Amino acid sequence: MDILAAIILGIVEGLTEFIPVSSTGHMILTAKMMGYDDQTPLMKTFEVVIQLGAILAMAIVYWQRILSLLGFIDSKPLGKQDTKASRLTLMHVLLGIAPALLVAYVAKDHIKSLFSADIVLFSLVAGGIFMILAERFNRSKAVITAQELDEITLKQAFLIGLYQVISVLWPGFSRSGATISGGMLSGVSYKASADFSFLIAIPIMCAAAGYELLDSYRYFTADVMGVFAAGFIVSFVVAYLVILAFMKYIQRVRLTHFAIYRFILAALFWMFIMQ
Repeated sequence: MDILAAIILGIVEGLTEFIPVSSTGHMILTAKMMGYDDQTPLMKTFEVVIQLGAILAMAIVYWQRILSLLGFIDSKPLGKQDTKASRLTLMHVLLGIAPALLVAYVAKDHIKSLFSADIVLFSLVAGGIFMILAERFNRSKAVITAQELDEITLKQAFLIGLYQVISVLWPGFSRSGATISGGMLSGVSYKASADFSFLIAIPIMCAAAGYELLDSYRYFTADVMGVFAAGFIVSFVVAYLVILAFMKYIQRVRLTHFAIYRFILAALFWMFIMQ
């Protein structure tokens, strides 16, 4: 892999990691079109590196919220009620990540065996349908009980965590697609669901990346460090801009728009990967 390839893959990772379009599907398709085998140990290690760049971008965007959750600073709640009970707590985050971490740990070997082009293709379509249904359910304001991030209940946080398990078991389903849709089906607004999805992505992705690095650290050799660094930096910059843009224009870009894009990606996936 050369620097140009690292930059292209870093851009793809940064663009797709946190929006509900399946970064897995994009990485497979992009690597295939560039002539790379994304299942080689070196490529898997590179993917972990650029994911770390995306994680850093997310951590910077949410640094105040993270420090507040850890008790280092006091942050006024975003909800209508200025009470401690209405604030998002560390328990909300733990409930949001525990189901996925548990399933990933218990079924890690089985999950790896599920990774195939067929499943990714199916997940792109199924995830798109799931997102459309979630958005239609959430259109009624009567079902929304949490308009802001700080109004999410412990029960809703846990339900979102359960929905996140779908993305663990189905490669290509999209972690953000599962959690945002799950939040909307649980009575959380679109914006608050996206906020919570982004926030719990940090510990989930750190755990996944850390686990992968235990097996792939030996591939960090001098001859590839420049390529790794380029991918990391590009992924970080692009992910940072995407997160800010997504949250700014979230009301203009609905889940249905992402679902349609997923259907188009599935068609491309079928033409370039399945044929």
